[in-house]
Amino acid sequence: MADGGGAEGAKELLISASAARRVAKIAAAEPAGTFLRISVSGGGCSGFQYNFALEQSRNDDDRSFARDGAEIVVDETSLELLAGAELDFVEDLSGAFFQMRNPNAASSCGCGNSFSV
Repeated sequence: MADGGGAEGAKELLISASAARRVAKIAAAEPAGTFLRISVSGGGCSGFQYNFALEQSRNDDDRSFARDGAEIVVDETSLELLAGAELDFVEDLSGAFFQMRNPNAASSCGCGNSFSV
């Protein structure tokens, strides 16, 4: 079962156990205080695209979500499009990758990196 942190009720980002393990492992190899930032920007083949980056600095409108030693940060504007979404880490025959399961997406592209609302 996924679990996310945060204090604002409906504006939550869920984090699967698999994603938490992977983020914690990646961050452990970086300087202390490193977290995964997820943001949404215009673009991609469906209108919006997910962006993943390792960062150490925060903005005033950032929300932090944690699970099992992993920290994920999302800015308030992106969180509007990600509220209730789940970050997962998938390993299968096609490779290993982070995947967003976003209930706000009306459709998404074949690669899963972009979506429309």
